[in-house]
Amino acid sequence: MGNRLTQIATRTGDNGTTGLGNNQRVSKNSLRVRAMGDVDELNSHLGLLLCEDMPSDVRALLVEIQHQLFNLGGELSIPGFELLKAEAVVALDDALAHHNAQLPKLEEFILPAGNRAAAQAHVCRTVARRAEREVVALGNEEALNDTPRQYLNRLSDLMFVLARVLNRMNGGDDVYWKSQRMSAGKDAA
Repeated sequence: MGNRLTQIATRTGDNGTTGLGNNQRVSKNSLRVRAMGDVDELNSHLGLLLCEDMPSDVRALLVEIQHQLFNLGGELSIPGFELLKAEAVVALDDALAHHNAQLPKLEEFILPAGNRAAAQAHVCRTVARRAEREVVALGNEEALNDTPRQYLNRLSDLMFVLARVLNRMNGGDDVYWKSQRMSAGKDAA
């Protein structure tokens, strides 16, 4: 990978460009930099989520995800480089299966709400979706490995499931959408 930062205020970005890990300078509004920024924002939101109370296995999972997102950011920062491995996607699949098995089947839509930890997990889910869209857009313009796109797709699903897990801490539950159409259908039954 490229050079590690030894100072933060370099002023080299004052002209609207930034350096990639291969020392190439690109616009701060390029698809690659936007994807990197969304992954960084997602990682920051996960850090905020980790400030909340949660089961120790969920905490360990989120810490590992932060490391994998750092790998993803590193991969995005160097065109043609691979750092995020397919095993990371498999780990998310395993976590999804494990945590989803503990939850009741969804019969209604839920709102991105509940306790603070669950609400923050929903924020992480939506930022993961945005990061995924940016990675897809970048992949439409430049050659990219499949793993970053797959990882973000799976991660957003996992964050939905973890929001449900976190809402159930201390006897809580999901916050269900009050659909007028669904309510009318139940009244007719």
